[in-house]
Amino acid sequence: MWTGNEIAEATGGKIQGNIQDISSVSIDSRNLQAGSLFVALKGERVDGHDYVKDALVNGAAAVLVNRIPEGINKNAPLIVVKDTYKALVYLAIAARRRSQGKIIAVTGSVGKTSTKEAIRLAIATAGSVYATHGNLNNHIGLPLSLANLPADTNFGVFELGMNHAGEISYLTKILQPDIAVITNVGAAHLEFFSSVEDIADAKAEIMEGLGRNGTIILNRDNDFYEQLLDKAEEKGIENILTFGEHFEADCRLASYTLQNFGSQVEAVIKGMPITYHIGTIGYHWATTSLAALATITAAGVDLADAAAALSNFHEPEGRGRIRIINLPQGKITLIDDCYNASPNSMNAALAKLAELHSNTKSTGRKIAVLGDMLELGNSSPDLHKALLAPLQNHAIDKLYAVGPHMKYLYDITPAKMQSAYTADAASITGNLTKELQPDDIVLIKGSHGSRMDIVRDAITNKKELADAV
Repeated sequence: MWTGNEIAEATGGKIQGNIQDISSVSIDSRNLQAGSLFVALKGERVDGHDYVKDALVNGAAAVLVNRIPEGINKNAPLIVVKDTYKALVYLAIAARRRSQGKIIAVTGSVGKTSTKEAIRLAIATAGSVYATHGNLNNHIGLPLSLANLPADTNFGVFELGMNHAGEISYLTKILQPDIAVITNVGAAHLEFFSSVEDIADAKAEIMEGLGRNGTIILNRDNDFYEQLLDKAEEKGIENILTFGEHFEADCRLASYTLQNFGSQVEAVIKGMPITYHIGTIGYHWATTSLAALATITAAGVDLADAAAALSNFHEPEGRGRIRIINLPQGKITLIDDCYNASPNSMNAALAKLAELHSNTKSTGRKIAVLGDMLELGNSSPDLHKALLAPLQNHAIDKLYAVGPHMKYLYDITPAKMQSAYTADAASITGNLTKELQPDDIVLIKGSHGSRMDIVRDAITNKKELADAV
């Protein structure tokens, strides 16, 4: 992937010792692969220079440092730079410059990782593809991901995240994407923005890295479509593709039908009718697949092959994956959506719970175990209370609520729907696991900081577990 000389040239560093070819780039000494470049980043609480010896013991081929730590032989394979973070960014920029592949960037208030994964799966039908691992999408994760882009890869798919204005602008200028996707705009990170309109402007920053020949892909159904369209036109972007149910969408959803644990989608892609299957349920997954096929269209990839590949698409871990669990009292179905939450994604998850219950003709209960939605600022009480409407509209049988923000919802929920409220996730697991009944369908969802994974693990620990298919 990299030679020592290439890294030194890209970063302005000085080589010390004998450096073998580099196979990957890492910032974690604990799990780096043999042959990796270890970048010793200095953070607020941890200094990577303290782990240089560990990295070398674990097989690092070289280490990027701004000083030689005590106890490290001067003949060790080091590349010394002025600033290791800036050097990582320079290495990422060098990776982008040498790449001949088509680079795709994805952002949005909801669905970034899922859309990235759908694109990765679909576009792999046309060549080699590299994509962001997990959600490495911030000021460290994006440069790290890009620095690992193989030079000969045909497609690169990268996720861009933010919770403050200016963050996506910074990331997209590093990435310089050929195609950019904004999945949607909604009430997320309101703690750091004065309005959702400001969030839309922040998402629109992704266009700053696009050249005039680049393509921006927008959700035609989103309330902020016109605002985003204006931004694209202001920047002189001529290639604009839209997706959604709206009759003017370039990639339009015509129908969506549940099929057991999957869905059949009928769509019209730039005037061409197409029918395909996706390996999960939920209306929002149908629109996610449309975003992926819009990207395929912009990339010039065969549409039929890409659409067929989506039959193998399943939700990423913790983002709505459906699992069947055999408990002592009987089988239940779990919707594991505990990675994150916002008002939009909560509504979608509750709709999915109801759809799954109806589609499988379950005789059990619809149970929602909901944790706090975080970073909503002063709007948090009202946005949590607003979840009562989808709970009632989807006839949810029981609500278990976790966290001080979710108490706003629990206090106004009808008594027959209330099961339990606790201030933290660990405290609710006892009641929940005892009260589950055969054929119940259980949704677990909350912001990452609410630690709803604790509830999931309490249910799944030492139980027979399988993905639903």
